[in-house]
Amino acid sequence: MTAAEGNVLVLVRHGESEWNKLNLFTGWKDPDLTEKGVAEAKAGGALLKSKGFKFDIAFTSALKRAQRTLQLILGEIGQPGLATVKDQALNERDYGDLSGLNKDEARAKWGETQVHIWRRSFDVPPPGGESLKDTAARVLPYFEAKILPELKAGKTVLVAAHGNSLRALIMQLEGLSGEEIVARELATGVPIIYRFDAKSGKATRIEA
Repeated sequence: MTAAEGNVLVLVRHGESEWNKLNLFTGWKDPDLTEKGVAEAKAGGALLKSKGFKFDIAFTSALKRAQRTLQLILGEIGQPGLATVKDQALNERDYGDLSGLNKDEARAKWGETQVHIWRRSFDVPPPGGESLKDTAARVLPYFEAKILPELKAGKTVLVAAHGNSLRALIMQLEGLSGEEIVARELATGVPIIYRFDAKSGKATRIEA
């Protein structure tokens, strides 16, 4: 598959961050990638290069781990100057009072059951933070307003973002329920590729 075919959307979760490595709730906090995260991003870029991908436009969040992942991917495929839109609408879910806490510390403070509910329910937010439903409420209107028109115009689009902002998109693209999407694990740095049908408005996932 190449950019010449158009109507293609590629989603990539950022590579491992410093706080991922430390098992911390990150949310809107802004740590950089680890060496492993850099390698994951480059590997994702190398895979896309091997498939002949060239992009018309890219979107990413306001957080450096997603932005750097995007830069590394674009470097691998030889498009370092690609037009890129950065917006906090694509930021990770805000974990509120959990942000910066080790996940084991959070369990000790609030109990394992409560922390599990906050992490894996669709519509129960942690104190001061967002649920996945809340995250989807900002991600999906942005997708409809900014990204979808590019796909409808026949473009090949790259989105480098975060586990939960991408879950919100995938839920929409694949028609999943809230319960189904919270169970979906997204590997860091691994491209997820969709063919978008401009006429039907439906997306079909394609193996990389």
